[in-house]
Amino acid sequence: MAQAVVMPKLGQTVEESTIVKWHKKTGDAVKKGDIIFEIETDKAILEIESFFDGTLLKIVVPEGLMVPVGTTVAFLGKPGDPIPAIVPPPPPRKTEGESPKPAPAPAVKQAGALPSPKTVFPSPLVTPAAPATTRKCISPRARALIRKTGIHSEPIQGTGPGGRVTEKDVLLHLEQRGYRRKRITPAARALALKERIDILEVEPEELGGRIGIVAIRRAVAEKPVELNRMRQVIARRLTQSATTVPHFFVTVSVDMTDLLALVLDLKERKRPCSLTAFLFKAVALALKESPVVNSTTDGKTVRWNSRVNLGMAVALENGLVVPVIRDADRLSLDDLQRRIGELTARARAGQLTPDEMTGGTFTISNMGMLGVENFTAIINPGESAILAVSSHAPTPVAIRDRIVIRSLMKMTLSADHRLIDGAAAAKFINRIKHQLEDIESWKNMTLS
Repeated sequence: MAQAVVMPKLGQTVEESTIVKWHKKTGDAVKKGDIIFEIETDKAILEIESFFDGTLLKIVVPEGLMVPVGTTVAFLGKPGDPIPAIVPPPPPRKTEGESPKPAPAPAVKQAGALPSPKTVFPSPLVTPAAPATTRKCISPRARALIRKTGIHSEPIQGTGPGGRVTEKDVLLHLEQRGYRRKRITPAARALALKERIDILEVEPEELGGRIGIVAIRRAVAEKPVELNRMRQVIARRLTQSATTVPHFFVTVSVDMTDLLALVLDLKERKRPCSLTAFLFKAVALALKESPVVNSTTDGKTVRWNSRVNLGMAVALENGLVVPVIRDADRLSLDDLQRRIGELTARARAGQLTPDEMTGGTFTISNMGMLGVENFTAIINPGESAILAVSSHAPTPVAIRDRIVIRSLMKMTLSADHRLIDGAAAAKFINRIKHQLEDIESWKNMTLS
């Protein structure tokens, strides 16, 4: 009997996922543990393993479709096994609006699949689908002329019945846009037709010159490209935060000179501990003393978090992820150092799981390694503050009537003013500053 493979549910908030790639095709033998397809959830991109031996009898959901969890995506079994009838999946979702969910498939025995985390990207919100558009009515002769001249039909105003675009409308459009004055080489025209470039929108290489292959290639390079799922989610989440949360910012300068010397000393003692670990420890201690900063609000209610789960922004080639260090306040410096290293390596190798990117109560965005003097960060939805950490740099400082050079680092706290007032924000960030500058307490933690 054919066994149904369904879209797995990965994480409590995941309701639908997209088939990114099939690793097997119809008729292929599948063994338990084989990667059969990749999915993109609203949290991550994961490879899915089969835990059932058999032959891939049928692929129900092709690449590029987003379907709810639990939807039958394929059938496994023995060659010749009958395949149950199922409701076809919905059309592919785009990037704007909402599309209806498919009717539920008939109950079938589930072969099942297990996730094997590989390339992982954050995608905390589902990207909505595009609204339906009304297809423009174009006469056959007008359509042929459009194809021949290499232009787009969208700007052409139809004067025929019901707004139909006629050949006369196309000719008028060409005349008004000066098509005859366009001097385009045959090779450029062929490339424009192939790449669907509107010749009327292409500027020549030189003023008054002809349009050559270089101009068409430039137009191809400038064609709008849909953002990947990661960037779409980043855009939506941060736009939501920036437009709905009243941010305010508090900045302090931290004298890192003594702590930098301690870091070098620990390295020489073969007990390396990064500045990042010290920073996370200082933040975790401050959050325990300032529970309001570790909380969140929707403007009507407050949710107090009993745990300190620190999110750390990790830059990737095509975006960023925010893995979470859970119960950071309970970890020693050595444990923090190890956990930071593990999560950073897994993030850059694309091996994070959705659960490792959820549950944060406060986020640290550290750009100290990028030569940044100062910056502000946007609060992650579901949190009430984020700390932006800049680079440390030699700076003249007045100490006891003397000018000395100290290594200063700026930190800026972005806070949700609905919950956190200025005095509370100042107290919190200064608590971090004083902890980072308290070299004796650090020595007691590391050298005792």
